[in-house]
Amino acid sequence: MKNLILIRHAKSSWEVPMQDKDRGLTSQGVTDAHNVSIHVKKIIPKTFIMMSSSARRTIDTALIFAQNFSYPVESIIYNDDLYTFDEKKLEKAIKSLSDMFETVVLFCHNGAVTKIVNTFGDQKIENLPTAGFVNITFNTDEWEKINNGQIIKMVFPKNLR
Repeated sequence: MKNLILIRHAKSSWEVPMQDKDRGLTSQGVTDAHNVSIHVKKIIPKTFIMMSSSARRTIDTALIFAQNFSYPVESIIYNDDLYTFDEKKLEKAIKSLSDMFETVVLFCHNGAVTKIVNTFGDQKIENLPTAGFVNITFNTDEWEKINNGQIIKMVFPKNLR
């Protein structure tokens, strides 16, 4: 069985003109990331890996979740392939994960992450909000063969306010 946890980066700031990849989190984004990670930490499996896009906002979100999950921040894997808004590229990155990992927590970007949830999950969503959390399980032992997963948990920040 494979367990995929998808987290969209928390709300990022557009106040200062800068490269998209360099944008950090707003104070609301920091709060939402803390609230969601604290809320879901009890359902996270004992063993997992965390992977993040190389964008500042996903890194910052991953660091908050790692802190609240008691996950060593030096173990977070940063992957440029996750810095994508295209679902086909994100799907390729997911399907190329090592089968030695049963549970993977990915910090990604929208449009891609919403489309992945709708492609592989058994419930449709209009939009995965910033700091949104979706846990999908698959009845396979190979990432390359994931298909028709079951969403076992969704948490959106607005539901925790």
